[in-house]
Amino acid sequence: VQLQASGGGLVQAGGSLRLSCAVSGLTFRRSMMGWFRQAPGKEREFVAAISWSGSNTYYEEFVEGRFTISRDNAKYMVYLQMNSLKPEDTAVYSCATDTTTNWSTDPRGANYNYWGQGTLVTVSS
Repeated sequence: VQLQASGGGLVQAGGSLRLSCAVSGLTFRRSMMGWFRQAPGKEREFVAAISWSGSNTYYEEFVEGRFTISRDNAKYMVYLQMNSLKPEDTAVYSCATDTTTNWSTDPRGANYNYWGQGTLVTVSS
């Protein structure tokens, strides 16, 4: 199983970025997906999750209304559209999957059993 995040970079506050996560080696359509981030010197935190069908999404409070998670099952891709970026959004963003369920009632605490390498997002003030 491989997950590879891309699309990070340097952006000014108020700008936008679209992160992508390419997935291979699993039954993608049966897996829920999540995005996490880890800022320098801080613990990893949950950002957003999406069910296998895309009909269920969940966002951490600090990104709700600014970020949108989506997926394209035909392409084995998951996306995170990030708008109105703030300096505090600076972090390494990683995608992860829980292959044991289509959706969890606790998206933050789901059994994310595969993780990808992250992509760095830097937001300047």
